[in-house]
Amino acid sequence: MATERRDDSAAGGKPAAVAWGRTAHHAEEGRFRSGPEKRGSELARLFRIMAGFIRGFRGLHFVGPCVTVFGSARFQEDHRYYRLSREVGAELARRDFAVMTGGGPGVMEAANRGAQEAGGLSIGCNIELAHEQHPNPYLDHWVDFRYFFVRKVMLTKYSTAFVLMPGGFGTLDEIFETATLIQTDKIDNFPLVLMGSEYWAPLLDFLRGTMVAEGTIDAADVDRFLVTDSPAEAADHVLEVARERFGLEWKRSRQASRMLGERTPARSGGAGKGG
Repeated sequence: MATERRDDSAAGGKPAAVAWGRTAHHAEEGRFRSGPEKRGSELARLFRIMAGFIRGFRGLHFVGPCVTVFGSARFQEDHRYYRLSREVGAELARRDFAVMTGGGPGVMEAANRGAQEAGGLSIGCNIELAHEQHPNPYLDHWVDFRYFFVRKVMLTKYSTAFVLMPGGFGTLDEIFETATLIQTDKIDNFPLVLMGSEYWAPLLDFLRGTMVAEGTIDAADVDRFLVTDSPAEAADHVLEVARERFGLEWKRSRQASRMLGERTPARSGGAGKGG
């Protein structure tokens, strides 16, 4: 279930870290992929998967226009990519987008932090792991998930654009899954922004010089990415596409249902609550 998280009593005004999710179930997804088990176990797992989707639907339904920022958990506060991600979060929030990340440290923390500092709504989607299962201290609202694939659905379902910061295997997985969903018309042609032109240059060279040259992808698949080092340019591009291509308008969302356990997430400045 989603969890409350504000505690501004820490020294220097920085919110203190709090417990993140429940006890880790890091072996569960491995067992799920290891072949057939008893029918009762499989049925119980099916209900756990369904419960994860319900948690996500209930917890994220009212976040409003949202942009997901992907990136590495390994960059520290003094790293240039942390600072860049923090600026990205702030620029998106200034254009009234909620900023959603995987809720962890590194550039995810930075994007959430920038959004909160700019007065925007900061969202996290946690995956329960043996490690790195603590939230960054800049979340107004989060939902935690047992299964990677459920979490990934939520990170794409509620977003109007995707900003891709430098990262590792997980970030590459998210980049290419999202690009594949767009290529195959499973989701709309939402903006894909690669932040950090120097970092992504070798990957883009491979895409154009090898994959396009061999015909395994089209040039248009690569041209779909906006590559920039400017947070303002990235945010302006997201806003322009959202308005011009999809006719996005900022409207007051309908009332949350108490009977369904729904809550409308609060922006920074108040206690963030889970759904």
